[in-house]
Amino acid sequence: MNIINLFNALPGACAQGLIWGIMAIGVYITYKILDLADLTVDGTMATGGAVCVMMMISGHSVWLSLLVAFIVGCLAGLVTGVLHTALGIPAILAGILTQLGLYSINLRILDNKANQAINVDKYDLLVSLRYIKDVPFYRNTILVVAVIIALLVAVLYWFFGTELGSAIRATGSNHNMSRAQGINTNAMKVIGLILSNGIVAFASGLYAQYQGFADVNAGRGAIVIGLAAVIIADVIFGKIKGNFAFKLASVSFGAIIYYIVLQIVMWLGLNSNDLKLLSAIIVALFLAIPYIKTKYAPKKVVKKGENADA
Repeated sequence: MNIINLFNALPGACAQGLIWGIMAIGVYITYKILDLADLTVDGTMATGGAVCVMMMISGHSVWLSLLVAFIVGCLAGLVTGVLHTALGIPAILAGILTQLGLYSINLRILDNKANQAINVDKYDLLVSLRYIKDVPFYRNTILVVAVIIALLVAVLYWFFGTELGSAIRATGSNHNMSRAQGINTNAMKVIGLILSNGIVAFASGLYAQYQGFADVNAGRGAIVIGLAAVIIADVIFGKIKGNFAFKLASVSFGAIIYYIVLQIVMWLGLNSNDLKLLSAIIVALFLAIPYIKTKYAPKKVVKKGENADA
């Protein structure tokens, strides 16, 4: 266990964490803002990468490819939203149905192949594993993705401050009260699912470029990583008073922490086949921390006649 090997691997873990941090922001919209359990992301995390890679192989620019990936992800979210709101299917089941359907669609997009490679030497990729070290600073994957996250957080901060964005947040906070105020809560859920899955597909496009290929199974277990990032951010940064933009940005930091922890555990000798088990354990631990603190933390006893707020 050479400590130098760990330090050499950390930049890659940070870059990967940042890319998954974009995906986690999409999960945050449904899980925290809308209070919906959306499993569509396991499908759209593969769809976005497949669309982006195949578009670039066909000769399109990287930005157009990412835009189309975002749009296709939005369409997947729309399907889930319609299944949930128009057909009355519970959100978690609607997401599973869309995810299952996307598997076949992803295979079609990938020309009936399980994966498609994209060579960094032949195509002008925006991010790549090769762009971590020994490249001009403006090509560095960490910097590029950090700038994208900053722009994404700024746009979402503006959007959720608009009347439409506030209606989406209100729907997630109190569904019945929002409806009583004349908000079309079903439409707000659909819009939230569309936006969430579009962001996830965009992250998938970046991730496919980063690893150099798109895979039909790329999204398997993606929801666990997204939830881990959201929960880690909530546990570590939840006590810090910050605005909505800070909460969105903290999700990306949660993803970075998650991947650094994974890298350290791998450095300690964990079998790579056990990564999914480790991911589940990490999520379970961070989910349990707030409950454990509430249940077992010593409670302050207020004596009779003493001001509790003193």
